[in-house]
Amino acid sequence: MIEAELKARVHSPEAVMRQLDERAEARIEVYQDTYYDRPEGSLEKRDQELRVRTVHGAHGLRTVLTFKDAAVDERSGSKPEHETRVEDSEAAHAILRGLGYVPVIAFEKRCRNYGFEARGRQMLATLVRVPELDGTFLEVETIVDEDDVSAALADVRAVLEELGIGTDDLTRETYTGAVAAQRS
Repeated sequence: MIEAELKARVHSPEAVMRQLDERAEARIEVYQDTYYDRPEGSLEKRDQELRVRTVHGAHGLRTVLTFKDAAVDERSGSKPEHETRVEDSEAAHAILRGLGYVPVIAFEKRCRNYGFEARGRQMLATLVRVPELDGTFLEVETIVDEDDVSAALADVRAVLEELGIGTDDLTRETYTGAVAAQRS
């Protein structure tokens, strides 16, 4: 499955939040993300990601192991995504280190998630603040088959436009890259 996603910088976060609150109930969560790679950086060289995410939310903690393959759409950066819950986050970290992966970067994301249907698709809109970065971001995504990526991205763009987000606000900048740049 492909995560057809677009990300934008938000200039009026309160206005976007009000509109999203009208569409769905917000799920407020804090993500603790740790990204792994081989010591020589082979995952990054292949545009792949390996992440352990611990989510702190109203219903307690959950941990998810995620592998994202190389982008199938260069303009959006949409990637095949494989994800599964893990019972024990410390064990997940230990397994990855035991397999020779090393933590590359870890940071926190403060998220306000909204699940809703638009254009016949299940969408997830997430308002994101990363304490180390300036500004607020909005991610809108839907999960599709590879042959539906273009149409799905058109639907995601339409949702962004409804929220007052223009194409000039879109960004391909990754949180990992932005946080790394901020720390250096």
